[in-house]
Amino acid sequence: MIRAGIFGATGYTGFELVQILNRHPSVTIAFATSESYAGQTLDMIFPTAPAIELVRSEDAPLDSADTVFLCLPHAAAAATAVRALNAGLRVIDLSADFRLKDVETYNAWYGVAHPAPKLLNEAVYGLTEIARDQLPTARLVACPGCYPTSVLLAVKPILEAGLATGTIIADSKSGVSGAGRAPKQHTHFVEASNNFSPYNIGRKHRHLPEIEQVMHWFDPDAPDLIFSPHLLPVPRGILSTVYIPVGAVDEATLRDLYTPYDTEPFIHVLPAGQLATLAHVVHTNHCVMALTKVNGMLIVTSAIDNLLKGAAGQAVQNMNVMFGLDETTELL
Repeated sequence: MIRAGIFGATGYTGFELVQILNRHPSVTIAFATSESYAGQTLDMIFPTAPAIELVRSEDAPLDSADTVFLCLPHAAAAATAVRALNAGLRVIDLSADFRLKDVETYNAWYGVAHPAPKLLNEAVYGLTEIARDQLPTARLVACPGCYPTSVLLAVKPILEAGLATGTIIADSKSGVSGAGRAPKQHTHFVEASNNFSPYNIGRKHRHLPEIEQVMHWFDPDAPDLIFSPHLLPVPRGILSTVYIPVGAVDEATLRDLYTPYDTEPFIHVLPAGQLATLAHVVHTNHCVMALTKVNGMLIVTSAIDNLLKGAAGQAVQNMNVMFGLDETTELL
């Protein structure tokens, strides 16, 4: 039985993790932390949650766990990861602290000096579909951001084939849970309802350098990326419409590049003529894609649930591989 601790259990992602791990046949929850609700039980915050006592991060009994999930803000996650690694635990980090390999890029985009730069090269970037071979021996896994998951899975086959001929545009839309549980004016019901708004347009969103980094893993000569995020007036889900210039390559040839996804348990490419929607994926760990070729452009619609395949579900998918379990356990 895997003993798992959850740091930051009262955020949306932490709560999703609790729900998955509480019913996972090979996991027992060793502890859950919350700075705001320490001393209470989780069911007092989320009525459908198990009655797990919440403790402060500094009081977490690390010796009672085999692995920990970090659902913490950047910088705080890295410091906690160091503590957990020093205690001999395996760490699955859902923050941004170990996604970027270049420390100066992290410092510039997150506005703080990285607390543990020596761990950046060790951390495995946990997009499970590209990290399976590394996960069984990993001590530290950096789960991808939600937007990057939707975009990178969409562009991977084209970039690996070297067929992108110009700037790629990722026009992405996220439900309001992507902004986290802490109150913010633009996510209040009155502000978000009956509205649809872009934000951080241009080179401003912190997921941009993460996406670009992995694009260059797929193709060292990957083209430029324009990333345009939007806030949808829905609770959860991400739909990325990705425009990839591919010239005269026909749609059948392009579609063939996506056939390796046929063996992936959580990636589904829809038949020609269909389009991916949030309804295909919300409350699941799936990524559903659709392909359309128009005037030299491949348009990929890529949908995920930001709290599951974009966060908690992918984290558990990684854990399953790390500990030699069936990758789909408690996720299908």
